[in-house]
Amino acid sequence: MSVSALRPPADAMPSPPRAATLAIDYSRVRAATLAHCEGLEAEDTAIQSMPNASPLKWHLAHTSWFFETFVLLRDARYRPRRPGWDFLFNSYYQGVRPLHARAQRGLLSRPTLADVVAYRAEVDAAMLGRIADGVDAEAGALIRLGLEHEQQHQELMMMDLLHLFSLNPLEPRYRHAAVPPAGMATPLRWLDGRSGIVHIGATATEAFAFDNERPRHRVLLDPHRIANRLVTNGEYRAFIADGGYRRPSLWLSDGWAAVQAQGWQHPLYWSADLDSEYTLYGRIALDPDRPVCHVSHYEADAYARWAGARLPGEAEWEDFAAQHAQEDSDDAAPRLLPRAAETTAGVAQLFGDCWQWTASAYLPYPRFQPLAGAVGEYNGKFMSGQFVLRGSACVTPAGHARLSYRNFYYPHDRWQFAGIRLAQDA
Repeated sequence: MSVSALRPPADAMPSPPRAATLAIDYSRVRAATLAHCEGLEAEDTAIQSMPNASPLKWHLAHTSWFFETFVLLRDARYRPRRPGWDFLFNSYYQGVRPLHARAQRGLLSRPTLADVVAYRAEVDAAMLGRIADGVDAEAGALIRLGLEHEQQHQELMMMDLLHLFSLNPLEPRYRHAAVPPAGMATPLRWLDGRSGIVHIGATATEAFAFDNERPRHRVLLDPHRIANRLVTNGEYRAFIADGGYRRPSLWLSDGWAAVQAQGWQHPLYWSADLDSEYTLYGRIALDPDRPVCHVSHYEADAYARWAGARLPGEAEWEDFAAQHAQEDSDDAAPRLLPRAAETTAGVAQLFGDCWQWTASAYLPYPRFQPLAGAVGEYNGKFMSGQFVLRGSACVTPAGHARLSYRNFYYPHDRWQFAGIRLAQDA
């Protein structure tokens, strides 16, 4: 049975009040999550390919659990729609209650996908009713946080599905359509970044920002230059041909250990002959003009060193993007594959192609304060051992990216849509 067959009929879905922007936004985001599953079978949504990934069925349930736990249960009269599911679909909020082991999410054959979709519809009905009755400022902020959280999971669903499908010898295709053309990459050029004291972080007038993007603060930048576009497949293939994965002098110590332990010889999803890559469109020819994607921080750092450059600091990246974002003419709408930087002037690929590794450890900003309560676990407790990525990717939902957004992953992670933008000291 397909996922689309389990979608509740249109006349059974509650209609949001047209005058309520929050209800409209809620319905739009929730529908987009289900749309990510169109064309899939129930079996596709139940499997977990590795401990860091989650089954799509789990994503569908968890994002509903988030609204039920942090919004609906604020009303003492509300009763959970599925008692016991809070244990199964809590992700990492230890302040809420104990939770099911992350690495065992793929063992949950029950509840079924049909049960999860029905649960989503019940939560949606309750949420839209709550919004129609009126919400206070705190509840409104929690709903907005939940919507941004769900958009993060929409991107994670594409990451996790690609990784899952890549392990299937049949190499199934998620998107049955013509592969969008890559275009032709513009020559790499260096542009001067600003030096001196600059301000980074979300502004007070930002419509939404996660707590880790605040407070806005001053940073001192030394003279530097940043590349006008991302590193391409062709350029990365030259790094490989020059012995990039065989020269320990190019690698951080932990990176070289990862290369040896994992047997890395090329980016994740590339073929051994470096001629093709596996994508959400299935296996396609490796286009030399598309930006290289699915590389770890270790690989990005080694490539930068080989190229006589370095990775930008996150403050350098944000200030540079603030100065040049209007020059980036690339369409940032989700498209499942990154495209070449075709602009002949200015800066390209700041958003909508690949997340970009920075040299910055994921740490709190000066005077950082996490959100109050259990939602304070959302970001702050992960500020150790990870690196910041900036921008957004081809699978990032439209409207979700912003200048101050701080994505973060461990330096060995490769299944996210991560690429490379170079920097240099000036």
